[in-house]
Amino acid sequence: MYYSEDLIEEVRSRNDIVDVISGYVRLQRRGSSYFGLCPFHNEKSPSFSVSPGKQMYYCFGCGAGGNVFTFLMEYENYTFPEAVKTLADRCGVELPEVEYSEEARRQADLKSRLLEIQKKAARYYYYELRQKKGRAAYEYLKGRALSDETIKRFGLGYSGQQSREMYQYLKHEGYSDALLKESGLFSMDEKSGFYDKFWNRVMFPIMDVNNRVIGFGGRVMGDAKPKYLNSPETRIFDKSRNLYGLNFARSSRKPNLIICEGYMDVISMHQAGFNQAVASLGTALTVQQSLLMKRYTNEVLVTYDSDEAGTKAALRAIPILREAGLSVRVINMKPYKDPDEFIKALGTEAFQERIDQAQSSFLFEVEVLERGYNLRDPAAKTAFFDETAKKLLSFSDELERNNYIEAVAEKYGVAYETLRRRVNQLGMVMGGTAPKPKPRELSGQKKPREEGTAASQKLLLTWAISDPDYFRAIRRYITPGDFTVPLYREIAELLWEQQEKGQLNPAGILNRFENAEEQREAAAVFNAVLKEVETREEIEKALQETVYKVKQEALNKRARELAPSDMEGLQRLVMDRRELEKLHISLD
Repeated sequence: MYYSEDLIEEVRSRNDIVDVISGYVRLQRRGSSYFGLCPFHNEKSPSFSVSPGKQMYYCFGCGAGGNVFTFLMEYENYTFPEAVKTLADRCGVELPEVEYSEEARRQADLKSRLLEIQKKAARYYYYELRQKKGRAAYEYLKGRALSDETIKRFGLGYSGQQSREMYQYLKHEGYSDALLKESGLFSMDEKSGFYDKFWNRVMFPIMDVNNRVIGFGGRVMGDAKPKYLNSPETRIFDKSRNLYGLNFARSSRKPNLIICEGYMDVISMHQAGFNQAVASLGTALTVQQSLLMKRYTNEVLVTYDSDEAGTKAALRAIPILREAGLSVRVINMKPYKDPDEFIKALGTEAFQERIDQAQSSFLFEVEVLERGYNLRDPAAKTAFFDETAKKLLSFSDELERNNYIEAVAEKYGVAYETLRRRVNQLGMVMGGTAPKPKPRELSGQKKPREEGTAASQKLLLTWAISDPDYFRAIRRYITPGDFTVPLYREIAELLWEQQEKGQLNPAGILNRFENAEEQREAAAVFNAVLKEVETREEIEKALQETVYKVKQEALNKRARELAPSDMEGLQRLVMDRRELEKLHISLD
């Protein structure tokens, strides 16, 4: 630990985990916990649970879990000291100057060195753009109507045609091959060794919200493939959790953010005064990116390309944005393909008009749906209204649903009452809104089944924190030393100590584990769901079976480790086995 345990616990206890995570994830109360879409993997049905009682989070889909420190470390890619400092600042706790451990210094230094490499690379690419060999790239940018001021603001550059220029430059700066390998700027093979990942490309530095260069995008000069190439993910660059241009857009005074498809769209819009524009990084919009936008605005305008691919991308993005709690509208770019073309052709005033006239995302979805039906055909028209009615059922709030029924009815010339009755009829047939699927395992793959010994010990720990009566029954027969899995034994020691003091604090136990995997496993213990049993007798039977398995394995381990000459130890073992056969769990 880098701070005292008491200080860490004070910071943790003064930052309610529901309040902190609500800044990243849209949470809804369900019973004693809050649920939302997991920010650590893509899902359609909320399986991400936040418990105010335990001050912990856990995803039943992908297994991510921990306390408020773990969340910031996982989501923001913070080190533990960085997470403590952020939360201390949030709640007004003053932290003392501390000496970092060797491992903490190593991790902080690695991250700092990688950021340093990216910064030097960006400066090198910018310099190269201004040289004779970068002339074609510079002319390309000027041909896209970018000013020198804009080129400088976004740090645009050029990677030369030689495949080892950047490698040789950074080696000359004194960086090791091991560090350069971590940077994401190079590829390597046995024959050629290290060589530049980016060459003969216009370079777009990618910055995080704190204006630090964390990666690059490169647009090839010529016909080579791929046309656009992004840095791979590294310790400092996660494309699913960053947005191009957000470092500038976050300080915009505009009431919304505009999400578009590419780097050039963002740059052109900023140059034209629309400095709230951002773009995803070469991938479809992610849940994490939508939650990131939610931190800075309540409304997002979608301005993807007006072609078929852009329409499909918009249809994928809209529900993700809405699930994050964002109001979503769609900007009509026609007859032009993208914002860059539109602004060049019609100017900023015309684009502002399109922003002001941006369409409700729901009506956009209905409009796209309409394209698949011939509304001059009565049967097709009926089918279209049936599908539209099903979409209207997605609004759980009656007032909001009725407002959209009215808007659709007005647009398509059907009586409001007629459409409302159709929606209600379908709702009765379908049982209201469409049922949400149960939480899925990550990537559709089931987690491997735990071995019997570990599973029993994990289950017993879950019993121990679930109810004081269960713990008192377990304590009569089980000590922390009976847990043969090292992690579970450590959890048990901390848990037994807390229970003896009557101060159960699962989130505090997690502070003892620095390893991320250990924290996830501990969180899984505290968030496991016990099998539902109806009667007291069934509870006692299930608890007795679990206690028996754990105690039996502990005795078997003692037997395996017992020296043949240890007669006293053998006698105690025999007595303990006899006692185990008399085991009787009672909650009285």
